[in-house]
Amino acid sequence: MPLIFHDTVTEVLRERPDLAIAVLRDRLGVDVPDGLSIQAAPIDLVDRPSRDLHPDMVITVGPRQDPVLAINVEVENGPMARKRPMLPRYAAALWLRLDCPVIVLVICPDSKTATEASRPIATSLADYTLTPYVLGPAQIPVITDMAEVQANPLLAILSVAIHGRNRAVLEAFAAAALNEADGNAAYYYEYAYRMSPLDIRHMLEDIMATTWPVYTPYAKKHYGKGLEDGRAEGHRRGLAEGHSKGLAEGRSKGLAEGRSKGLAEGEAKAVLTVLEARGIAVPEELRARIMGCTDLPQLEEWIRRAATVTTAHELFTEEPGPRP
Repeated sequence: MPLIFHDTVTEVLRERPDLAIAVLRDRLGVDVPDGLSIQAAPIDLVDRPSRDLHPDMVITVGPRQDPVLAINVEVENGPMARKRPMLPRYAAALWLRLDCPVIVLVICPDSKTATEASRPIATSLADYTLTPYVLGPAQIPVITDMAEVQANPLLAILSVAIHGRNRAVLEAFAAAALNEADGNAAYYYEYAYRMSPLDIRHMLEDIMATTWPVYTPYAKKHYGKGLEDGRAEGHRRGLAEGHSKGLAEGRSKGLAEGRSKGLAEGEAKAVLTVLEARGIAVPEELRARIMGCTDLPQLEEWIRRAATVTTAHELFTEEPGPRP
């Protein structure tokens, strides 16, 4: 889990470096210049005597070639004894290279690590003592409001990983993910899922079980894959059959009929695939009923129900009335 947490946080910040600025301003009270460009910068630094330094991430504020602020982000989830002496070196090397103020931000999910990281780090240079800014469990809020999730996805992801045993946190995060307009909902959900302990993962899956699209690995492997594969196979077969029929009866009419039949067959296969992936037995008479259905809205309803039912017979309970 430590490596997953480290890699996930750095991945999020490479995609959205502005989220680190939001954390510094809103949670740690740092006065960061506003209205300037924000970008991830190269992390290769050199120390003297010549040694390569590899901070986790560097973010600059202002013009790329002439920034007004540099931020060294470190993600830690364990003892800091070996890493602490490196933090002043990272900051000094950044200051020498960029000639601008430098701050160090340490993100950690563990309270003990956060306490250790927040202690000032003395150096052999007179008057040079580095005090990192630390985002730990005490600074990560319990976010239960969808608007707050959307305002700062990084904090929301961390809130799920740290405070996700509070179901309200997961419900707010799931609601925000499903209403996300920028196309990143799948990524945010996946990040939170990867970083969370196993019990929180199970709670996330429970909350998303009745919703499509679902973004957990289980759902993508079973539910999503069944839906996609079933539709694709039905579509291909429908086009092939339509093409053959069209040669005899008229290409246009044949393709249309074949495609319609193929789509229905694909949806029906998706229903069966979801049920089978969830280990639910499907009696032959019900299998025939599903495969014989050509009502696309009805098939889509069965697909949704297949994600939550406990027996195949439950697919057909409380069915909607005849369609106009």
